[in-house]
Amino acid sequence: MWYLNMNAVIAMIGMVLVLALTRRWSGNKRYLLLAFNLCFLYVFSHKLFAFYLVYTALNYVAFLWLGSIGSFRRTMFITLIAGNIAAVCGLRLYGMDVLSHPMFDAIILLGLIYNVLKVIDALYFAYFIGKDSRASVLDYFNYILFIPTFTSGPILKFRDFMADTKQPYTLTAAQTEENIKRIIVGMFKKIVLVAWMTEVFKTISGGELHTHESLFLMVWFYALIFFDFSGYSDIAVGFGRLMGYNVPENFKKPFLSPTLTQYWRNWHATLGDWFRDHIFMFFSRQTPTKWTAAALSILIMVLIGLWHGFSWLYAIWGLYHGLLLALENVFGKTTVIKRKVSRTYFYARCVLTQLLVTAAVVIYSGDSEAVYQIYRGLLNWP
Repeated sequence: MWYLNMNAVIAMIGMVLVLALTRRWSGNKRYLLLAFNLCFLYVFSHKLFAFYLVYTALNYVAFLWLGSIGSFRRTMFITLIAGNIAAVCGLRLYGMDVLSHPMFDAIILLGLIYNVLKVIDALYFAYFIGKDSRASVLDYFNYILFIPTFTSGPILKFRDFMADTKQPYTLTAAQTEENIKRIIVGMFKKIVLVAWMTEVFKTISGGELHTHESLFLMVWFYALIFFDFSGYSDIAVGFGRLMGYNVPENFKKPFLSPTLTQYWRNWHATLGDWFRDHIFMFFSRQTPTKWTAAALSILIMVLIGLWHGFSWLYAIWGLYHGLLLALENVFGKTTVIKRKVSRTYFYARCVLTQLLVTAAVVIYSGDSEAVYQIYRGLLNWP
């Protein structure tokens, strides 16, 4: 979201320059980054700034408490996670106009959707590591408020971010060039490609659809969301690494995934990894059976769907992918290793995977009228 606001982009470029000029100061990327994060939020929205000061402070106290208490740890762990989930669900209801209050702001909801995952990851770290999970208030605030990934990821892991804070700020000419190029490519995707592709999608979907037009729109929308999500990720990764933190990759050649299981490790990878890591760890800390893995796959994908929005469309989308993943687990077809099969078989499985994704991708739009129109058009032969 920040990256469509030129003032926000200029502010981040300025922060990178400040970090580069102060690179001899060992604490520059910790202290200066906190100042930047707080000032950025304050200028962007006073309401957002106030909310996150309180929200982050409360969760930092919870993080310290969970890491230090000896009794009732599991109860407190579950309670703290439930409290954060309830906060997101409550804001979701305000966003859907089910509830209303003058203090509600859509930007708070947008930020919290991703940042609650980071808060929960930190709580997991405190719960499973215990007294050795200490982190300074400075680093915890930077972790939650990190501006490059604030609204749409990629999702940072707590332990990885804390490891990065201990490393001095270094940036070579080659790294600078690579990340600047990546930001430019991401901007091109977001500002040029996505804007143009959105107009084409709206124009074609605005009239009566026939089979070939519906098929085109399904493929077109798939490409559109890829450029949208990967473009944002390119910009976030570029700025994050220019600020001294190794932001993880979000898209790892997803179109060359021979199974749905491998696809969801490559498409929006940090989100899928987060749900797998935390759901599997919570419900099955030992290696699950194929039936347990199948059931958890359905649960995870439905949760990912509802995480994107509280609607029957997202629930159906999650159930569809969950059932496909469950079938792969039950029949032992979760992985295809390229070097162990023929090229024809490997690429045929890749094509099959893309067809299965494309069949439901338009549901992801969240627009029930557009979804119904496109699927109805499939049956409308010219």
